[in-house]
Amino acid sequence: MAAQNSVLTQIARPYASALFDLAESENQLASVETSLSDVSRLIGESADFARFLRSPVITADSKAQALDALLAKANTNPLVSNFLRLVAKNGRLFALDAIIVGFRELAAKARGEITADVTSAAPLSAEQVSALADTLKAKVGKTVTLNQFVDSSLIGGLQVKVGSQMIDSSIKTKLAAMKIAMKEVG
Repeated sequence: MAAQNSVLTQIARPYASALFDLAESENQLASVETSLSDVSRLIGESADFARFLRSPVITADSKAQALDALLAKANTNPLVSNFLRLVAKNGRLFALDAIIVGFRELAAKARGEITADVTSAAPLSAEQVSALADTLKAKVGKTVTLNQFVDSSLIGGLQVKVGSQMIDSSIKTKLAAMKIAMKEVG
């Protein structure tokens, strides 16, 4: 899986960088980021659409035609529409998620923000998200954007990843540590 992510990153990076440079030169960073978030949400909400994008069986031309039909009905930033058509024409729609992630990272860096991945056992409330963002901002010294994930196997607590630093206060990890400690004793 790591090798596949590495390949996707290598494919996605130039596309994300090119779109970022173009959006920045056109003063449309916010609009492009919003449109990409809408596309990302569509991919996340529709398993059929995600499979369609990743399917090696469907030709690039068929994907481009279907994408054109979708874009004609959607209110998408023209820059993003043209970009998506180019990605489809080049047969790189399977990397669209990675391209969007790369673009978001570049946009956050340009704003002086840092991104943190937060995994919790249950969805966090708005107050919890705000408190966590404030705490991380105080620790890191930059505005922190949170990518939230839910993993019920954590039982409780949080796993927070900021850059290469991982903070794991999940009950699952604490129980695993206790299990190891008890095996060493007995």
